[in-house]
Amino acid sequence: MTGTIAEQTRQCLSNVKGVIEAAGSTMSKVVKTTVFLKDMNDFADMNTEYANWFSDPAPARATVQVARLPKDVRIEIDAIAVQ
Repeated sequence: MTGTIAEQTRQCLSNVKGVIEAAGSTMSKVVKTTVFLKDMNDFADMNTEYANWFSDPAPARATVQVARLPKDVRIEIDAIAVQ
């Protein structure tokens, strides 16, 4: 995956949405996410895009900086949703 952190965030959340919907849930039922960033300096731009995907109340979130991600992407997001 290439592109800006906003583009990579958008792609990650689009993938998350696809998996959640395939499991019979929706993004509005996400209760917890974990965001893994290669560089915490990307937080503000990631957060701006991330906010477009969730309404209030937003799910609980942890964000951590990691040394390396698979395929050298800049971001990875996991999510837990209820049905």
